[in-house]
Amino acid sequence: MGKRATGKKTSRNKSSRLVGKPWETAKSGKGSATDPLAARFVESLSYDRRLYKHDIAGSIAHARMLRKVGLIKAVELTKIERGLRAIEKEIDQQDADWSGWKVEMEDVHMCIEAALIEKIGEPGKKLHTGRSRNDQVALDLKLWIGDAEDRLAHEYLQGLIKAFVELANRDGLIVLPGYTHLQRAQPITLGAELLAWAQSFFIAKDRFGMFDSCQWLSPLGSGAIAGSALPLDRTASVELLGQVTGPPVRFCEPSENSIESTASRDKAIDFVYGLAMTAMWLSRWAEQWIIYMTSEFGFIKIGDAYTTGSSMMPQKRNPDMLELIRGRCGGVYGHLVALLTICKGLTIGYNRDLQEDKRHVFAAYDTVKDSLEMAAKIVLSTKFTQPDMTRGFMDATSLAEYLVTRGVAFRTAHQIVGSLVHQCERRGFEQLSQLELADLNTACDAAGAGSDRCGKDVYDWLGAENVVKRYCTAGNAGLSGLREQLKVWKQRLK
Repeated sequence: MGKRATGKKTSRNKSSRLVGKPWETAKSGKGSATDPLAARFVESLSYDRRLYKHDIAGSIAHARMLRKVGLIKAVELTKIERGLRAIEKEIDQQDADWSGWKVEMEDVHMCIEAALIEKIGEPGKKLHTGRSRNDQVALDLKLWIGDAEDRLAHEYLQGLIKAFVELANRDGLIVLPGYTHLQRAQPITLGAELLAWAQSFFIAKDRFGMFDSCQWLSPLGSGAIAGSALPLDRTASVELLGQVTGPPVRFCEPSENSIESTASRDKAIDFVYGLAMTAMWLSRWAEQWIIYMTSEFGFIKIGDAYTTGSSMMPQKRNPDMLELIRGRCGGVYGHLVALLTICKGLTIGYNRDLQEDKRHVFAAYDTVKDSLEMAAKIVLSTKFTQPDMTRGFMDATSLAEYLVTRGVAFRTAHQIVGSLVHQCERRGFEQLSQLELADLNTACDAAGAGSDRCGKDVYDWLGAENVVKRYCTAGNAGLSGLREQLKVWKQRLK
């Protein structure tokens, strides 16, 4: 009796097993499987395995829709769902070692389908009813991007923003030179500069949701290009997909055009554009802190874990992590350009070129994710020192604004202060406050502004510490701006 049962099981498995590539039955022989190079050349399994959860979610939603319209039976749906959940659990546990990963099946979609058929038999063969790999992969990629955007926004970008805010709260009162053209410009608080970086990454965080209203249209049910003659309910597929994936519900309605929805990779391009912009801001920040770490500046010291030594020079503490963040930005740009280039010459239907999109989407994401995580660790490890603020005449604008409060036109005030800076340089002074009150009034008189424009209170406007206390406009880089912005950021981070 045991032998008869075993025999029946073997027979059922044999009849249920996919023989060769099920999409190449019109060919004689085994198609591309006959050439090892062709088999390797066409596969995407080596990098699209990470879509497995999204593929299974889409498949369950599709199967439930097939049941709703009467194309499969309730018992078949039960077997399909149980089989897919079992496969998902196996992959969760075994990852790359899962036995269902077979390169001859080419991609994640067909590996899961083949494993399902082997596991549950004939009902598994009905899963692909009314569906193509074209709408399947378009759906899976959008679902994956949605989850990736959430991780970037709520974990990695949020972590970096929080690190900047924490450092601003701790050391924000240190006064730094603010630079334009890499020349000393005006005094600022360290906190204001740190919150400028936080603001940049907060905008980057918002950028990932910028295009959602037009992109979250479900391609499921579009088929290969033209839809299907079967009575598929695409609106039900969207609702069922929301039930399977749970919140946040990605898709609001089915796509309007089956041709466009299987051919478009706009969501992927927008996503990688967002990654490229994030990488750009990471690179700008890394460049600034690399400069700040030099002996010539000496503004910061970052944790030893994020520097490396030299194989020849024992004293070196090189900012290699920052340099790698800066260097990897170029790779992310390359992935964006590659995606745009892949799509630029394609006809409106699906083309196999689009298989390459995932290489660039995944690689760009991995690079930016790792860079954001590393950046947050570096920020939290960093200590600032108070730099010398006596050089560069950074209070010159403050002196001009003082003269404006005394009734001098700004252009005239600008001219007066320019002449005073020149006078300081001739006399070997490094600060405007080294000039006597008479020197200031003589310069005013020479410019036609009168000989008594400056009072003793002018010195309250000079010096970096005084300047940062006087900034009063909204969003300013001084003490009042820092206090107000910190309140906003603490509230945001709650």
